[in-house]
Amino acid sequence: MSVIEVTKANFESEVLKNDIPVLADFNAGWCGPCQAMKPMLDELAAGNPGYKIVSIDIDEEDELADEYDVTSIPCLVVFKGGEEVNRNVGLIPRDAIAALVEG
Repeated sequence: MSVIEVTKANFESEVLKNDIPVLADFNAGWCGPCQAMKPMLDELAAGNPGYKIVSIDIDEEDELADEYDVTSIPCLVVFKGGEEVNRNVGLIPRDAIAALVEG
């Protein structure tokens, strides 16, 4: 599986109504730490069928960023059963990203 681009239009179906945990990466193209985290997220998405990883560009999806109180990026939000269960703001290593979802 690869990282899926999510918009307001498909957020509910891709994130909230999903049977498996979802890691939502709130990011922006101009954000250096966001770009540094992208390869790690791609690698995790390819190797972990137990959860889904989605990407949300806060510049294009500012309503979603506001709704989920994203004030700093990169912001990783874990959803299980349609509810937020974990969150991290800032660049973290690959192992910490995996632990965020599994924890």
